[in-house]
Amino acid sequence: MRIEVSSGDLAASRFGISPLGETMAALRLFAGTRPAGPLLPWVHRHRDRYAALRRAQPGIMAIRALYRRTGYNADFVQPPPDGVGLSFADQLAVVRRTPLDQARDEIARSLAGRPFPTGAAGRLLAADDVVDRLAEAIDAAWQALIAPDWPRLRAILERDVVYRAGRLTTYGWSAALADLEARLRWEPDPGTIVVDRFPPEQHRLGGQGLLFVPSVFSTLSLHLEPPWPYAISYPARGVAGLFGPPPPDRAADGLDRLIGPTRAAVLRALAVPATTSQLVAQLGMTLGTVGGHLAVLRDAGLVRRARTGRAVRYERTALGDALDDADGGAGDDASGAVPRRVPSGTAPHPVVSRPSTSSRS
Repeated sequence: MRIEVSSGDLAASRFGISPLGETMAALRLFAGTRPAGPLLPWVHRHRDRYAALRRAQPGIMAIRALYRRTGYNADFVQPPPDGVGLSFADQLAVVRRTPLDQARDEIARSLAGRPFPTGAAGRLLAADDVVDRLAEAIDAAWQALIAPDWPRLRAILERDVVYRAGRLTTYGWSAALADLEARLRWEPDPGTIVVDRFPPEQHRLGGQGLLFVPSVFSTLSLHLEPPWPYAISYPARGVAGLFGPPPPDRAADGLDRLIGPTRAAVLRALAVPATTSQLVAQLGMTLGTVGGHLAVLRDAGLVRRARTGRAVRYERTALGDALDDADGGAGDDASGAVPRRVPSGTAPHPVVSRPSTSSRS
């Protein structure tokens, strides 16, 4: 696939974050449409919740029946985000406002060439209240799977936006796409985004720019359906190690020797802010062990506490960031150094618009 880019597309390009999109991508992960990879600890931790969700919500299997690895995926169950501050409730309200005729048309298009589902999933997809029942299932999936981890997930996504926006505006398309995904490459003459292993189609941005949508749970997908602008959903940086402990055979480094390997693991894990319980689940330590190390790191000025609603999260201070950075950013993933995290409650600068969810992946 080739996407032609004009000189005006650089200024028009922007970024988006979608809490509902992460919910739908996580459901696809449980459906087995992609390998779990570094997300396997998260999948294992939520497997029982997902099983309970499937039993309680027939809409989960109905959503699963709509999935396509390639080709059209229904838009109305995954509305595009309007901005970095958009809440899940805002996006779910868009789902609920979908006209029945539109929902039926999109369901039929998504199922084209395949038999209509049988059983409870089929009855739900054929029902007059299909929109409300699918919205109810999506809401239940958000509450069970994503909402408990959303502060950490959002921090990863915001951090990726800051990094990508800087590369795009400073160095142009080649740098922005260089490590976005292995199937993407840039041809400068004429300016073209080439997507390998996709259908041999030709597209032109035509000055509308491109919407970049980072995702923790999704792989590369292209959003090409009007009336939405062209968009690329891609794996966010910094996901490796977000939900699981460090590899047992990892070699000790200077930070380990300075403050001890266990305390260093806690400090590295706080490259993304986390609650004590999230650190316990990620690192496989006891609550007392994590709490004790957090107390020492806090007394040393390396971490601080920040309250978000009823939850208390820990985040690294500038000194804690500098200490890890001085050791080479050992807690970052293999895609490269992770940029400075976005402080709690702030949003990245780039303007965010609405992507299409009619994707090809």
